[in-house]
Amino acid sequence: MDLELTGKHVLVTGASKGIGLETARVFAAEGARVTLVSRRAEALEAAVQQVKGQTGGAVDYIAADLSDDRARADLFDAAPDIDILVNNAGAIRSGPLSDRTMDDWRTGFELKVWGYIHLCMLYAPRMRARGAGTIINVIGMGGRAVRSSYIIGAAGNAALIGFTNALGAETPQDNVRVFGINPSATLTDRMTDRLRAAAKDRLGDENRWEELLDPDRFPFGRPAQAQEIASLAVLLASAKVHYLSGTVVDIDGGGQWAG
Repeated sequence: MDLELTGKHVLVTGASKGIGLETARVFAAEGARVTLVSRRAEALEAAVQQVKGQTGGAVDYIAADLSDDRARADLFDAAPDIDILVNNAGAIRSGPLSDRTMDDWRTGFELKVWGYIHLCMLYAPRMRARGAGTIINVIGMGGRAVRSSYIIGAAGNAALIGFTNALGAETPQDNVRVFGINPSATLTDRMTDRLRAAAKDRLGDENRWEELLDPDRFPFGRPAQAQEIASLAVLLASAKVHYLSGTVVDIDGGGQWAG
């Protein structure tokens, strides 16, 4: 199926690794021009070369600290006329309320919550004036199936779910779509780094980390794969499913309903 993404300019934040990098790769494989964004230029340079090598696509990058208002505005100035924005940057610390500080709350919200909202404030009016565009917010199941052990993520992701629902209800009048994706636990570098540390501590060998992946904890006996999240984002960005806006899709293998 031709997803009609050839030549579309896609900007992906948090794109130097994990879900963001895989999303950039899948868009590039579909013929889109992709701009990768994250903090560190060195990591972005390596990511660009990786995506180019895998897809042969048109790929570039912009280094930006998206926890900063000025940096977000500068990013918009550098790439104002994109067709698709994928908001993916942001890691919120886990832990219950008693273990978290106000700095933890501010840090988590500044990059992810305010970062997503600000980039939508910058890009949505431009897209609406042009009469075309798509915004995808990669949020997280922490805002849907809330846990006390992830209280900052519960609050921040829930806010972004509501924001995406509301904005995506407004923009179709100007032919702009806004929707979200809630991944559950996904096997990215962040997860494997934690598992390696745990395996070294508990088993004496970080390379035994896969032994700590209890299949009973996950639907289908495994965590989600970054490619699955990326493929969903790219499919839903296609004009083939144009009548989609204001929705946040849960991709959790049905885990939120498990007993």
